[in-house]
Amino acid sequence: MKRFQFLPTFAVFTLCLFAFGVVVGQKAPSKYVLIGYVGSGRWTKEDIEANKLTHINYAFAVPAANGELAPLRPKDEANLAALHSLKAANKDLKILISIGGWGGCKYFSDVALTDASRKKFAASTLALLKKHRLDGIDIDWEYPDQIGDNNIFRPVDKQNFTLLLKELREQLDAQGKQDRLPASGHYLLTAATGGDTAFVNHTELRNAQKYLDYVNIMTYDLYHGNDKKTGHHSSLYQSALSDRSRNSSDDAVDGHIKAGVPASKIVLGLPFYGRGWTDVNPTNNGLFQPSAGKHMSPNFHDLVDNYINKNGFTRYWDEQAKSPYLWNPQSRTFISYADEESLRYKIDYVKSKGLAGAMFWEYTLDKDKRLLNTLVKGLAK
Repeated sequence: MKRFQFLPTFAVFTLCLFAFGVVVGQKAPSKYVLIGYVGSGRWTKEDIEANKLTHINYAFAVPAANGELAPLRPKDEANLAALHSLKAANKDLKILISIGGWGGCKYFSDVALTDASRKKFAASTLALLKKHRLDGIDIDWEYPDQIGDNNIFRPVDKQNFTLLLKELREQLDAQGKQDRLPASGHYLLTAATGGDTAFVNHTELRNAQKYLDYVNIMTYDLYHGNDKKTGHHSSLYQSALSDRSRNSSDDAVDGHIKAGVPASKIVLGLPFYGRGWTDVNPTNNGLFQPSAGKHMSPNFHDLVDNYINKNGFTRYWDEQAKSPYLWNPQSRTFISYADEESLRYKIDYVKSKGLAGAMFWEYTLDKDKRLLNTLVKGLAK
């Protein structure tokens, strides 16, 4: 402290401004998008640092059996109003409603089935957008022509996914003209897409992407709660120990590009949570080993408080995969997750591949903003 006692007042003031700008006043990157999913859990608008994000996707609205969007709960309506108020802090912030999500996709196949059903659903979606003064729609259909969580699925979903996006795009553009939006500020249409090869095979991404502003690849849950074998749930590259039965983030991005999605539309998805397994075979500190136990999914601040190099857990780094993991030999528990180091590699990847930016699930899982600040700082460089 003594070194600063004799600095001129202007110098002290300049140092304070510098600290404020770097730490407190970080702003969302201007060149890249940074999309944060915000769920309906416990948060207030004071918890959301709007100036660090370019887009917020509120999760979730869901299709209903009648072919329209199910009515939002009063809590969701209040949350959307709170998010809209954040534009006072960041006038360029875009607020979208995300439709679907795991557990919310039962009727997507039905609403996409015919021209009439697509028009009906799109009109319902536009009504919600107008009512809550939203900037766009995010479609999270899990998954076209694939089983998800008690969802209806059909082979024609492959084509109907594209046709549903086309109908939404046309109605959004018509509404934008009616509202006299500038061409550079039209209503947005984005989609969350699967990080596995199956999603690419069950959709027509080359055609579907034409109607989308961004394609947000969920490059996480590549190993998940239904697996009886551990693995990196969001590695950047393949591990030297991997049997390559699952994609890495790089595999997912390259698969989308080969399927016809321009790199400039791709947004790399990142997890603010981990995937864990108990009763794991101890070989290789539990990595890529069978598990006979239970699954767990701790959020990042829980990992920091209770797991990372704590309570018998040791952090390891997979250099080839660019991914951390935890191993507890006493409880034989393995946890895959993302941290600041792994995110820095992914930020470099976004830039080197010419991607649009990054998105993450979910805002409240990073209580101390360690991951969020890493993304903001890295993308702004």
